[in-house]
Amino acid sequence: MRLHHLTLQAFGPFAGTHTVDFDALSADNLFLLHGDTGAGKSTLFTAICFALYGEPPVERDLLLRSHHAPADLLTQVTLDVTIAGHRLRIEREPQQTRPKRSGTGETVHKAETRLQRWTTDSLGQGHWEPSSSSHQETGKEIKDLLGMSRTQFCQVVLLPQNEFTKFLYAAAPQRRELLGKLFHTDRYAQIERWLNDHSRTTQKNRDAARDEVLHLAARIHQAAGPDLKSEHDAPTPDVPHALTDLALVWAQDLTQASQADALTAQADAEKAKKNQAEHQILEAATRVLHQQQTTHAAARAELDRLHEQTPHQEALGRRREQARRAQQLAPLLHAASTARTDHTHAQDTESAARSRLLSEHATLQAADLATAGQRMRDDVAVLGTLLPEETNLRQLTADLERIDAERQDFTVQQHTARNWLEQETTHRAALDARRETARQAEEEGRRHRDQLETLTSRVEAAERRDAHLAQITATEQRLAAAQQATEMAAQDHIDIRRRRTEGMAAELAASLADGAPCPVCGSCSHPAPATAPDGQPTREDEQAAEQTHQRAQQQRDAIASELQQLRENAATATGEAGDTPLADLTAEHEALTTQLTDALQRAADRGAADEELLAMDREHSAMTQQLNLATAGLSARNATYDTQSQRQAELTKKLDDARGTAPTLAARIDELTRTADHLKQAAEASRAAAIAAETRGTRTTEATAAASTQGFDTLAAAEQALLSEEDLGNIEEEINQWREARATHQAVLDNPALQQAAAQPPADVDAAAVRRGAADDQYVQAAATAGNAQARTTELTDLAATLGEAVERLEALDKAHSTARHLADLATGNSTSARVRMQLEAYVLAARLEQVVAAANTRLGLMSEGRYTLRHSDHQAAHGARSGLGLEITDAWTGRPRKTDTLSGGESFFASLSLALGLADVVTHEVGGNPLDTLFIDEGFGTLDDDTLHKVLDVLDSLRAHDRTVGVISHVPELRRRITQRLYVRKGLTGSTLAHLTEAAE
Repeated sequence: MRLHHLTLQAFGPFAGTHTVDFDALSADNLFLLHGDTGAGKSTLFTAICFALYGEPPVERDLLLRSHHAPADLLTQVTLDVTIAGHRLRIEREPQQTRPKRSGTGETVHKAETRLQRWTTDSLGQGHWEPSSSSHQETGKEIKDLLGMSRTQFCQVVLLPQNEFTKFLYAAAPQRRELLGKLFHTDRYAQIERWLNDHSRTTQKNRDAARDEVLHLAARIHQAAGPDLKSEHDAPTPDVPHALTDLALVWAQDLTQASQADALTAQADAEKAKKNQAEHQILEAATRVLHQQQTTHAAARAELDRLHEQTPHQEALGRRREQARRAQQLAPLLHAASTARTDHTHAQDTESAARSRLLSEHATLQAADLATAGQRMRDDVAVLGTLLPEETNLRQLTADLERIDAERQDFTVQQHTARNWLEQETTHRAALDARRETARQAEEEGRRHRDQLETLTSRVEAAERRDAHLAQITATEQRLAAAQQATEMAAQDHIDIRRRRTEGMAAELAASLADGAPCPVCGSCSHPAPATAPDGQPTREDEQAAEQTHQRAQQQRDAIASELQQLRENAATATGEAGDTPLADLTAEHEALTTQLTDALQRAADRGAADEELLAMDREHSAMTQQLNLATAGLSARNATYDTQSQRQAELTKKLDDARGTAPTLAARIDELTRTADHLKQAAEASRAAAIAAETRGTRTTEATAAASTQGFDTLAAAEQALLSEEDLGNIEEEINQWREARATHQAVLDNPALQQAAAQPPADVDAAAVRRGAADDQYVQAAATAGNAQARTTELTDLAATLGEAVERLEALDKAHSTARHLADLATGNSTSARVRMQLEAYVLAARLEQVVAAANTRLGLMSEGRYTLRHSDHQAAHGARSGLGLEITDAWTGRPRKTDTLSGGESFFASLSLALGLADVVTHEVGGNPLDTLFIDEGFGTLDDDTLHKVLDVLDSLRAHDRTVGVISHVPELRRRITQRLYVRKGLTGSTLAHLTEAAE
């Protein structure tokens, strides 16, 4: 992967549009990214990651949009990059809010992605060709070309020094977490989990099978009951081996005992069944005799009751005879009754009709009533011709109300417009004053902003100045202490050397041997060798004192160098900040900030004042037009209103005369029409009543003569004797039923079989039923016993077969669980047969870690001049904990391994840097071997001394020697002097800016 151009727009701290030319920046294959803290150096890598993957490099939400950017400038990132031989241009816009294109307010701008590919046509001309605008398609193509996830990319392209120092010092679990993310070994963890889950599943199935066997055994024990016995004990969960073969033998014994008991119970049931049949025959004969005796007694009682009803039946016969004679008079009786009813109804109708008449018409005869009605209908016809005039009056009244409302509305509009125009001058003068005040505040705000930028730089420089001065005081004290320690170490070294020199003869004498020449005089005899006084120093003592002196000198020189650097930094900061105290500068900064805020708030009113002036101009035109229209409209409406009012008065008088007391002309017409109708109805009812009276007299005379002929004394007696066909039929049916019932019961009494049964003693049905019930109970009990015994035998046979199947499943599941548990223990490192307690995922990661360590050592050897070598360790951890991801470092000076947390700050940096570079190589190879031509290293160089810094830079030179571009993110001044291609990020009140510098700093 090689970066070409990166364009940021309203992104992070960058308010405008900024472009980074990586082709120019990578001219030497090594560039430096530096600038103020918080200026946005890391934002460049965030933009690269967002362009490639559509997400920032960290697992949290970042606010990608710049707070400094104008509202109408969209946040956008464009990256020109070559990946795996394909040159691509990626444009991404995150979801954000923007002003609406029409109207006021904001709207949501959805996230957009555009991918373009550089292609050449048949003529060799290159151009950008659109490839995709889908988030998913673009993300998949980028990931396929890079061959790594976002987490891997961020770890191997940007080398965060602090993270790898943590990795260097971390315990195995933390190391495992990071390596697992980079190498995607979670699939091995999934295998471990699956094996554990499978083991638990097989255990659950095995336990369920055991529970099933125990449940079946409990059911067999319950079905057998307490009377069946076996030589073997029932299976229990305390003895797992008894759940198989012994359980089957126990179930078979109980089944055989149940079969023998069922045969005995069956024989007893057959004997009880024969006894039951005999008692059933005896009970049936007793019930027949009892029924015959009951039938004979009931017939005798019914016949006696019928003889008692003889007088009533004779009366019914006489009533039937009178009804038959009255039926011959039925037509005449009906006609007389109908005439009476019609006459009564006609009288009621006439009374009701006359009650609705006016008092002057109540006593008129039928002919006079008809004449009065006709006169009223003539008056109705005359009034009907005036109905359209009443409609015209209503329309005229409505028009007058509408015109009056319009006159009032025009009056209000005229008054409103005049009042607004009178107050306009005062309002306009106030708005002009507000606009001038806001303009002056804008100029004041620009002056304050320029002063604040300068003052902010002085405050930051003063903070550095005071911090350096405090460090200088502490460092001077440390230097004095180191100087004193060096002098003391030098004095000790001189004293030990002097004492050893003075006792050198004794030291030489200690090495003399009889017969061996003296190294000083050459003599082979040593008559009086010198002896060493007490406390004589040895060569080792002198060497130890010399080393102590050298270490003290080195520490003193390091502190002196640090003090010199601090003094230089303090002088630089003092030159920028001056001698003004930090508190004064801070107070001045706060006061100026407050003034700027106040000026900006006052300046913000200018836009509102301008808008209100424009609105006032529009309102002036509208109010002038409103005043003119209202004045003209009011004059026209007043003239129309006067004309219509005079016409309304004339029409009202004419209709009032025609209506009389009625509210409307239609109501007067309805009133006269109803009166004419009532007169007509009364005349018709009077004529109908006279006709009904004449008809009544005729029908009554005819009916009275006919009733006397049939033997009835009065017409009322004949009407009383008359019955309907239904009532006469009911009397006939009652007489016939009485006669038939008497004949039926007499026939029953004449039956010889019933007479013979009545002569016998009464039958005792209850006693026979009791004897039959006892026989039934005996049979039911015996049959139930036999059925239960047979059912128990059947149930035990089925349960024994089911138990055999369950035992077979249990044996198979027990074997499956044993195998699954063994595999799970191997995968999780819990197996007793495993040499090292290492999980499967840790085993795979250990192999990857060995590769990482091997790649890291190629750089670590150069940086440490062959002193240090990283080594992967899989020794057993403390207290039996799982192992496999240990990391230690071997010191060639001592030949012994050391813990990584014993390294100094500088040593930790180049060790972790080597580890990071090695990990980048292994991950790149792991994901497909696509070359990563661009690499970023973030900070950590400030912990190195000059020699080590040069060695680390030499390693970085070796990276770019292989055509890899290395970007270093650091504050170390030495790097600015060593690296010519630099990208400087500067922060400010309006956002950060970028500058490409091409010369080494002085």
